[in-house]
Amino acid sequence: MAVTYMTEDGYKKLKEELNELESVQRPAISKQIAEARDKGDLSENAEYDAAKEAQGLLEMKIAELKEVLASARMIDESRISTDEVQILTRVKIKNTKNNQVMTYQLVSESEANFKEGKLSVETPIAQGLLGKKVGEIAKVKVPSGEIEFEILEISL
Repeated sequence: MAVTYMTEDGYKKLKEELNELESVQRPAISKQIAEARDKGDLSENAEYDAAKEAQGLLEMKIAELKEVLASARMIDESRISTDEVQILTRVKIKNTKNNQVMTYQLVSESEANFKEGKLSVETPIAQGLLGKKVGEIAKVKVPSGEIEFEILEISL
C-alpha cells in the first residue's frame, strides 16, 4: 500500500465524502434494490440489474476511499520551506517559449484539481518542478517533446 501525503483539509474532505457514501448513498441503493426485488421476476428486471451495478460501483468507490485514508500521512504545513519547490508549495512558473505565466499548488493525487490550480505531484510537470529553486529552469518531458519552465516564485 503506497503512502498518500495530504493536507488536513484534503483528509477531512475525503472523510466527508466517505461518510456521505456510507450513510446516504449506500442506504438509498439498498432501498432501490429492495423495491426492484419486490417487482417480481429478477431474471428480466432491468431496475434490479441497474441497482445492483450501482451498488457494486459504490462499494468499489468506498473501498478505494478507505484505502487512501488508511495510507494517508498528514503533512505538517508549518515545516514546509519555500526555498525549493515541494509538495504543498505554490509555484509561479513561466513557459519560456510562449511566456505564459501559471501558478500551481503541488498536492497529492487525491487532492488534485486542475480547475483550482492544484496539480498532482505525480504529473510530469510537477515531477520536473520538484526540488527547483527560484530562477532555475525546469525541463519537463511531455509526450510532444520537452517544455522549459522558469521558476518565478515559491510560496505557501
